[in-house]
Amino acid sequence: MEKFFLIKERSSSVRAEIIGGLTTFFAMAYIVFVNPNQVAADGAAGWLVGLGADAAAMGKIWNATYIASILVAIVGTLIMALYAKMPFAQACGMGLNAFFCTTFVSGAYFAGMDVVKGYQAGLVIILLEGLVFLLLTVTGLRKQIATGMPDCLKKAIPAGIGLFIAFIGMQNVGIVQANQYTLVQFVDIHGALFGEDGGGWAAIAPAIIALLGLIIIAILGKLKVKGNVILGILITTVLYYLLTWQLPSFDVSAIGQSFKDFGEIGITGIFQADSWKNAFSGANIGGVVNAIILIISFCLVDMFDTLGTLYGAASQADLLDENGDPINVGKCMMADSVATCAGAVFGTSTCTTFVESASGVGAGARTGLASVITPACFFVCLFLSPLASIVPSAATAPALIYVGVLMISNFSKVDMTDMRSAVPAFLTLAAMPLTYSISNGIGIGAISYLLITIFTGKFTKKDIVVTIIALLFIFRFVAITM
Repeated sequence: MEKFFLIKERSSSVRAEIIGGLTTFFAMAYIVFVNPNQVAADGAAGWLVGLGADAAAMGKIWNATYIASILVAIVGTLIMALYAKMPFAQACGMGLNAFFCTTFVSGAYFAGMDVVKGYQAGLVIILLEGLVFLLLTVTGLRKQIATGMPDCLKKAIPAGIGLFIAFIGMQNVGIVQANQYTLVQFVDIHGALFGEDGGGWAAIAPAIIALLGLIIIAILGKLKVKGNVILGILITTVLYYLLTWQLPSFDVSAIGQSFKDFGEIGITGIFQADSWKNAFSGANIGGVVNAIILIISFCLVDMFDTLGTLYGAASQADLLDENGDPINVGKCMMADSVATCAGAVFGTSTCTTFVESASGVGAGARTGLASVITPACFFVCLFLSPLASIVPSAATAPALIYVGVLMISNFSKVDMTDMRSAVPAFLTLAAMPLTYSISNGIGIGAISYLLITIFTGKFTKKDIVVTIIALLFIFRFVAITM
């Protein structure tokens, strides 16, 4: 074990690796609850069902995604442990899961399609993205694309995703509500409590409890409590049932149903002809060009999310080479792309290296042994689906908002004194939540950067990558309504 993982060479110990692996798990365990809620719009009792979607179908997607999310975390992190031998964990990426839902699941419903077919078509897009990612990694083009994208967009994309998922979290529990005059408004507490047919406390309880949950997570984070997010979710869940005078239902049979739905619509999804047909011609996709744009968008987001995490966590662990790059970075990116393909086969959204890995590094993890401990913990979660199902949106929404806070910090690194950086970065940041699309944000940011660069005479060879991306998005915006 010592020889394989190089524990002494990296100035670590078995005890430190075990503690680091456990710390990483507890820091990212919230994904077990949050990812199926994001992909399946909160499942059978979620907001999409409230708008008219089939509850049984949404429940099946939730169950399939629950199992798939855990399996991909296990497989992806084990690949990172045994192949790359690094102390990083993988799981379904935040923001990418929201992107998946709005494009394929809720997108299918609003386009009049079967939501299960939309979900399965999305898995095809994720598989193709993973294969493209794999090809780019093997050929070395991935690094060239990463270095070719403007630095301002690299910083703005994760920040925009953070703002987007925070907005989604606020929507899910009614902190942000629709308004016919201003489009959105803050939860109407006075109207609910004192207005006619306002709904009373029950109407605003999720929003108020979610805000309390966010404060709890922030306080725990400030106190440097390990696993503050998962602890915040659990505490907020208890508060929800206490403050709404409800009793959670705990159905052990849900374990078997989760595996059944996983087998019926999850792991079988990409092997159905209709899935491939709908991936390129479905009403929610809009055609081949849009499918290609979606593949590129998922690929770009995954790329910069992974690279940012790898560089940040590796720097903290002192695992950088003489050039300032993470050691085994090629193998890490390979593990990431293979895990994304595995996730599509299992039935969930893009898998990426998790920024919470830094918490394990902070606790002493330096080798792949830590990344063996983390998936062992995830394995136990496979049989806890009844527990996951009792966690309300009011408890998972604070986690979304908090992760948004962490991700938006990337924007502070943008050079706001240079308009060639400031304007494209701002447009990327703002367009994602305001147009409800991550890909729109990337496209608008790329186009604005290209135009400003050309008309200020700053265009160079290194701008070829962003030029290609911008031209693809221009064609998409002009030719396709989405």
